[in-house]
Amino acid sequence: LQVELANHDISIPEKFAKYINCPTNTNSNESLLEYAEKVGVLRTENDDIRSLRETIIYGIKGMTAYIEHAFNLGKENFKIYRFIEETLANVDDDSLGVDGLVQMVLNVGKVGVDAMALLDEANTSTYGHPEITKVNLGVRNNPGILISGHDLKDLEMLLEQTRGTGVDVYTHSEMLPGIAYPFFKKYDNLVGNYGGSWWHQTKEFIDFNGPILFTSNCLVPPRGSIANYLERVYTTNSAGMDGCKHITVNEHGKKDFSEIIEAAKNCKPPVELEKGEIITGFAHNQVLALADKVIEAVKSGAIRKFYVMGGCDARMQDRKYYTEFAAALPKDTVILTAGCAKFRYNKLDLGDIGGIPRVLDAGQCNDSYSLAVIALKLKEAFGLDDVNKLPIVFNIAWYEQKAVLVLLSLLYLGFKNVHVGPTIPAFLSPNVLNVL
Repeated sequence: LQVELANHDISIPEKFAKYINCPTNTNSNESLLEYAEKVGVLRTENDDIRSLRETIIYGIKGMTAYIEHAFNLGKENFKIYRFIEETLANVDDDSLGVDGLVQMVLNVGKVGVDAMALLDEANTSTYGHPEITKVNLGVRNNPGILISGHDLKDLEMLLEQTRGTGVDVYTHSEMLPGIAYPFFKKYDNLVGNYGGSWWHQTKEFIDFNGPILFTSNCLVPPRGSIANYLERVYTTNSAGMDGCKHITVNEHGKKDFSEIIEAAKNCKPPVELEKGEIITGFAHNQVLALADKVIEAVKSGAIRKFYVMGGCDARMQDRKYYTEFAAALPKDTVILTAGCAKFRYNKLDLGDIGGIPRVLDAGQCNDSYSLAVIALKLKEAFGLDDVNKLPIVFNIAWYEQKAVLVLLSLLYLGFKNVHVGPTIPAFLSPNVLNVL
């Protein structure tokens, strides 16, 4: 930004300069680029201070991702905006020291709970509370559009505009849980979910044949000319990539997806990858409706322990740990999950316990909030004074910013002994890891 301002002969306003510590008496690119070398991550030499600052910034990035989706549904909390401003303005204040930054980390977790609650309210007040839903994994013989990402408002607009066109809509990766919202049940052109986790897209998008709409991350560049599908990829909101067409919102808050729909009409139907069904829709409202059944199963010993396995998936080989972990769990345990990490085990045949599926999918990564609500309600139901006395173990798959916010929020809510893996984030120093 500083270089761009200099290119247009605009100096940095004094009120901003005091935050970024940038000299205001020069507009030359040379001096700004020289200054830029002093403002990178590694400018903070102390490992622990740097670690805490990076943890805070990653958490804030995750927070802004969540509140953007709430904003798209007309829900805002200006206290969250103010917190983000103040945190970013003060995160590099050298007077804070380790203790001040640790407190700031916990504050990010506190406001992270508020951010996820805001998005939960936005989603459920608009589309109803998710309900237990069997999701089709097969395909139909119509051309289709694949929608990926997290933004339910985009799913709504796409379904409405494709109604009666002969074009089917399939969810991908983190959009899968959208099928569980009652509002979307009225669309007979919402066929089901196609494919698995985000990192399989370099093959699955070729097989899908039709256009793909990305409403948020994670978009992966194709590998080689054979795998080139970018001409069929459309992006919106904060998603984008060179070679993809970007769709913006108009002055009335609407998006025109007609170009995607027309492109789909000229495409072959998707190649079927698999058959069958998977179950989703176990957000907090649905699980708490089954609370008596769950509590009785715990009291009788039918359910001995819950494993919360939320978070992010990734392409690295060590992620198979989560598949092996889920498969190895005793048959008297239940997995509570949210986020795309579930694709490591949500298609395993793990059975049920007295009619309760052994994998309860609460939804997207932001629906980790649901899992925390469920745990806190179970604490009340069992009359416990500490949530850590519940038979619940957390095993969170870390990969990007939103998972960091989920972790900090769990810490703020008092959950202890949370496992994060399969590798430790590089920005966590040994001392900061011990403190957290």
